[in-house]
Amino acid sequence: MTTHNKGIVILSGGSAANNLVDVFNAVRESKDCLLSYIIPISDNGGSSSELIRIFGGPGIGDVRSRLVRLIPESPPDSERAAVRTLFNHRLSADAVEAQRGWYSIVEGTSDLWRRITPAKKELIRSFFNMLNLEILKRARPPASTFDFTSASVGNLFLTGARLFSGSFESAIYLLGNICSVPETVRVIPAINSNFSHHISASLANGTMIVGQNSISHPSEATALQPKPGSRRPSLLLADGDGDDSLEATEPSDAADAVSYEDDQLPGSLPTLRNKNIQFSKSDNEDLPARITRIWYINPYGQEIRPPANPRVLEALRDAQAIVYSIGSLYTSIIPSMILRGAGQNIVASSARHKILIINGSLDRETGPPAEPFTAVDFVEAITRAGEESRGRGPLELPVPPATSTNRLPYSSYVTHILHLEGPGTPHVDRERLAKMGIETLRLYGRKVVVKDDKTGEEVTLGMKYDPKALVQALEVVLGKRGDGILRGAAGSCLGRRNTLDPGRKRGEEKHEG
Repeated sequence: MTTHNKGIVILSGGSAANNLVDVFNAVRESKDCLLSYIIPISDNGGSSSELIRIFGGPGIGDVRSRLVRLIPESPPDSERAAVRTLFNHRLSADAVEAQRGWYSIVEGTSDLWRRITPAKKELIRSFFNMLNLEILKRARPPASTFDFTSASVGNLFLTGARLFSGSFESAIYLLGNICSVPETVRVIPAINSNFSHHISASLANGTMIVGQNSISHPSEATALQPKPGSRRPSLLLADGDGDDSLEATEPSDAADAVSYEDDQLPGSLPTLRNKNIQFSKSDNEDLPARITRIWYINPYGQEIRPPANPRVLEALRDAQAIVYSIGSLYTSIIPSMILRGAGQNIVASSARHKILIINGSLDRETGPPAEPFTAVDFVEAITRAGEESRGRGPLELPVPPATSTNRLPYSSYVTHILHLEGPGTPHVDRERLAKMGIETLRLYGRKVVVKDDKTGEEVTLGMKYDPKALVQALEVVLGKRGDGILRGAAGSCLGRRNTLDPGRKRGEEKHEG
C-alpha cells in the first residue's frame, strides 16, 4: 500500500459525491497517495431510519453507498458485478413482497446469489442470518416489527456485521474487503460509534428542524411555524406543531408509549421515531428561510458536541489536500466539520490546498427562493462550522460582512473554489472571494435538462461537471500539471480540451449540453 505521499481527504455525503468517485480516483492515481472519504453518520432517512428505529446505531446508508460504489469495474457476468448488484439491491416497496424477498436472500435461494462463489456466499449469508435472528428477537407484534419495505440489502449486511463484531469500523472493514475496495482508498465514518447521532438545524426565522431527513428530504410536508411568543426557536415535532416543552416530545397516548418502549431510548423525540422510508430527493417544499446553524442532539433534543473519529483527525492532519465535495452543504459536509477536533485539524493541517467544489445547482438547503446561496455563503458556512468546532461559537448566519470578513479565517478552510457557471448555479463573486484569500477556477459543464411532467417542456435544473475537466482542474490546483498557469488566473475557464483560457470574458464560455 502506498504510504510515502500524504493523502487526499474528501468530505462528502453519499449519492451526489458518488458521481465523482472516478474523478477522485484518477487524481489519487496521479498523486500516488492515499484517498480518504469522510462520511457523516447522521442520516436518518430511507432504509437507515428503520434500522435505527429497531437497532439504534449510526446512520449507515452513505457509508454503504460509498463502499459499494468503490467496487472496481468488472464484466457484467463477474462475481464483483454480482456482489455490487447484491449490496445495491433494494427490497420491494410492497411489504409482503419485501419480506418474501428478504427470506429468499437469507435462505440462499434468491437469484441475487447467482455468480457469487459458495465460500463468499456463505460468509455473507451468515451475517444476514444473524441479523434475521436479531429481528425476530426484537419483534413485538403488532406494536413493533421490522419493516422490510424498500430496505437496502447492503445496509442490512452492514448492520448484521456491526452487531456481530460490536464495532462499526470492523463492519466497514469487512464490507470493504468483500467489495474489493482498494487498500489505498479508505471510507471513514465521521464519528466512530455504535450509537445514533442526530442533527438539528435552526432557520433565520426562528424555526428549528430535528433530524437530517427532515432538514434535507422530508418524507412529508412540514409545517414550519415558530411557536407564537416563543423566545427561542420552536422544535419541529413529528406532527409539524412547534412546542418548547419537553412534555410535547412524548407520545400523546399510552398506546404510542408502548409501541416505542422496546426500540427507543427514553425521551427520544417523536421526529426521530418516525419511519422515513419513503421520501423524494427532488420534489421537496422550499425552506421559508436560510439555515443558520447545524448541531448534534441527544435523544432528549439537547445539544451535544461529540468528538470526531480519531482516524478522521489523523487523515485531516496529514493530508496534502482537503476537498469539500459536491452534495448537500448542511447535511453532508457541515456534520463532519462541527465535530470536536475537526476544525482545528483542518486549520493546522499540512494541506496546502483546501478545495471547495461548488454544486452545479441549488437544493432545499441552499436555495430558499428569497435568498439563494452564493459561493461566498458556502465559504461562510464552512468557515463558521470549523470555527465552532474549535470552540469559537456557536456562530450563526447572517453576520454583517464587514465584521465577519475581519475576524473569520476563510483561507484557513478554503483556498480554492472550482465552479460551473450557467442556469441554476450559485453566483460566484470572484472579487470578494479574492479579498477573502480564495482563488476561483471556472469549469465547463453540461446542462441538466429534464421534462416537466405537467407541461412537457424542457426545464434546466442546473449544470453538471465534465469528469475530464474536473480531473484536470484538480491536478492544476494540486500542481500535477501547469504549475505556473494558475497564478493570477482567478476566474479562468477550464475546458474539456485540457486548456486554460484566462483571456475569455465572462459570459462568453460555451456550456455544453
